[in-house]
Amino acid sequence: MLKSDLFDEAFGQGLYGLLAPRASEVVGIDLSMTTTTAARDRYPNLHAVAADVRSLPFADSTFDVVVSNSTLDHFPTRDDVLAGLRELTRILGRRGELLLTLDNPANPIVAVRNLTPYFWRRVRIVPYPVGMTLGRRGLDRALQQLGFDVVDEAAFMHCPRVLAVAMAGFLQRHAGPRSQKRFMAALGAFERMAKWPTRYVTGYYVAVKAIKR
Repeated sequence: MLKSDLFDEAFGQGLYGLLAPRASEVVGIDLSMTTTTAARDRYPNLHAVAADVRSLPFADSTFDVVVSNSTLDHFPTRDDVLAGLRELTRILGRRGELLLTLDNPANPIVAVRNLTPYFWRRVRIVPYPVGMTLGRRGLDRALQQLGFDVVDEAAFMHCPRVLAVAMAGFLQRHAGPRSQKRFMAALGAFERMAKWPTRYVTGYYVAVKAIKR
């Protein structure tokens, strides 16, 4: 299994603990050597590699599962996003599964943020590069052209993310575990909106599960 983007594993819990029991080996990649090293230090069994998702150091059809969570939406151009998708396609075996999330450009907050990407990073609300994204329909079209069947899709994180991040930081500094737990439960309640007809407007991310033909 390949897991792209190791920022969460380096500086938080990440997905490794969920993925490891489901695979004989989890390989993780990140463009940053610092992030890669930090992730490897936290999870010694994680095979962490410094690599660019647009040019991966793996042979064709190496993996049977690829998990790409909000990795391709940090690049500046659509061509970069498509180059990353082509590489993920190349290293995935036939009938392999691609689990992928991207920023949802139909979400008004994401749309406004992407109009002024440098401002949000300057004020430290968004601590990472803001880039191009495809959205639900654009992602579906790109995957179908690359030889995938999209078998499931969803939108998630329906809470007002900017306010949630600010509040989470405040509670982490000034509140105890009980208050933090109540806050997380309140955020979880927003995910009921994932079943609403408006889910592809309110969701901060779009997600797909696709099978390579």
